[in-house]
Amino acid sequence: MVNESNHKLNKQNIKAGLYIVSTPIGNLEDITFRAINILKNSEYILCEDTRVSINLFRKYGINSKLISNHKFNEKKNLDKVLALLKKNLIISIISDSGTPAISDPGQLIIKECIKNKIKVFPIPGPTAVTSAVSISGFSEKYLFYGFLPNKDNEIEKELKELKKLSYSIVFFVSPKKINKILKHFKNYFNERDILICREMTKIYEEFIYSDIKNLNLLDQKAKGEFTVVISNFPENKVKINDLNESIKKEIIIMLKKYTIKDVVSFISKKENLSKKLIYDYCLKNKK
Repeated sequence: MVNESNHKLNKQNIKAGLYIVSTPIGNLEDITFRAINILKNSEYILCEDTRVSINLFRKYGINSKLISNHKFNEKKNLDKVLALLKKNLIISIISDSGTPAISDPGQLIIKECIKNKIKVFPIPGPTAVTSAVSISGFSEKYLFYGFLPNKDNEIEKELKELKKLSYSIVFFVSPKKINKILKHFKNYFNERDILICREMTKIYEEFIYSDIKNLNLLDQKAKGEFTVVISNFPENKVKINDLNESIKKEIIIMLKKYTIKDVVSFISKKENLSKKLIYDYCLKNKK
């Protein structure tokens, strides 16, 4: 239990508005003192699943009023929640785990608050995205995608574009779809590496590091949502045609003022790209 005498916030010091509170992705000890205090002092807490959240609330003595708020009813809840916020109340929103509005309910009410000039406050904390990237060993420049579409043709359409990016890419995948998605990854990211995370911070957490080419399919009976990180594109495999348009334009503009050597040094560091790649493009466009 938290030592309340050392970490008690005065409710009068908490501004009215909507608080986006990050909660543990597994281990219930992964929560900040500030998050606990905000939740304790909230008049209402929007919960994705009250049956899941109650375990956290019991552990930390949180007795605020709860409002069920999931993807099937969040639109219906909007008017009710907005009316409460307009009364200058302290209201929090949490998801079952991690940070709300990151592939979880929250975006609708946040947009309405912004539109109605109601203050929105982030209470940072755990997220599966940064937790996975931090142990991947891949590029620190990453794109968070979230859940892929359901249909094969839609998945292929998305991956066809994503494969052009040189960044690391983070996906959320359900246990039922993991092997289906991995087969698509083998088609589009065959030259990259992969990290598969399951049950992070829990007793049976599992991390699988592999190159995608030799990756085996997983046990279909596995439980718990997967967080998957695809590595950045190998430098020696990047071609001039893979440079995005904004980088090409920047190179062309810089070439009018600076030497090829200076442009290569600056762009390669800024974009984490091969110097040879930048050099070849400079030669192609130098007038």
